[in-house]
Amino acid sequence: MSSENYIIIVAGEPNSIFLEIFFKSLKKINTKKHIILIASLKLVKLQMSKLKYKKKIKILKDHNILDFKINNNVINLINVDYNPTKAFENISSKSNDYILKCFKNAFKIIKKYKITKFINGPINKKTFLDKKYEGITEYISKSFKIKKNAMLIYNEKLSVCPITTHLPIKAVSKNISKKTIVEKILLIHNFYKKLNKKAKIAIIGLNPHCETIDKFNEDEEILKPAVKNLKKKGLNIAGPFAADTIFLKKNRSKYNVIVGMYHDQVLTPIKTIFEYDAINITLGLPFLRVSPDHGPNEKMLGKNMSNPLSLIKAIQFLDRN
Repeated sequence: MSSENYIIIVAGEPNSIFLEIFFKSLKKINTKKHIILIASLKLVKLQMSKLKYKKKIKILKDHNILDFKINNNVINLINVDYNPTKAFENISSKSNDYILKCFKNAFKIIKKYKITKFINGPINKKTFLDKKYEGITEYISKSFKIKKNAMLIYNEKLSVCPITTHLPIKAVSKNISKKTIVEKILLIHNFYKKLNKKAKIAIIGLNPHCETIDKFNEDEEILKPAVKNLKKKGLNIAGPFAADTIFLKKNRSKYNVIVGMYHDQVLTPIKTIFEYDAINITLGLPFLRVSPDHGPNEKMLGKNMSNPLSLIKAIQFLDRN
């Protein structure tokens, strides 16, 4: 069976809502792809019991997964040892080794079998990444020696991309450049071409109203030359626009991608507009990496109230592409 018919899923932070939304997603979707979950058997059983979810579990050996007759009538699991004392605990660095093993297992399988579809559950960046990486986008890119990447929060109607990801606001202006903007927007342009779509891109200025009392105006000195360069390359791009009005319905209707300079500049409005109806895609990798567009949500652990829509959308996206 072709490696394109598999979706590898790393459950991520063990003390998160991911397994809850994973079980809910399996009930609601009928994907053509074969889903393989990488997680702890003990944890899966504990959470299934807590959430009163029943399904047979089939243990796979990672060295020959394509030899198994896999179907989604069962949970196809690659077991990574983890010894939780209960189904839900507080998020801490205690689970770091387990999360790392899950990712390493996934990367090994992706490389060995040339798997093209990968989902990871949410990770607590503060405990797992420990300031070594800005986020999971950078962590996965580094693991595959990819230097050019972009984080795209994707919805079929409107997507957003922050030029910088999980940086403090005070560090944003130092980390934007014409080169970085051009590289990331070209990744977006090429991604949309693969989807047989044309990217219509708006870029947001860094400063309020694209103005500043400072001597150096990033919008004039960095963004405008980047936009000019990209237009010469034939891209459909405009801006920079003021961040406080570009997301108004009349303005955003002209575009299907809005690129901002920092994380909350674009993620706050996109989540307000679409809530859970969006997915996080890492551009630039040799495979499609997607994740639900939300975090571990520790406050909701064990309540069986979490919305699975973003994970459902992630699986459906990989099913089609």
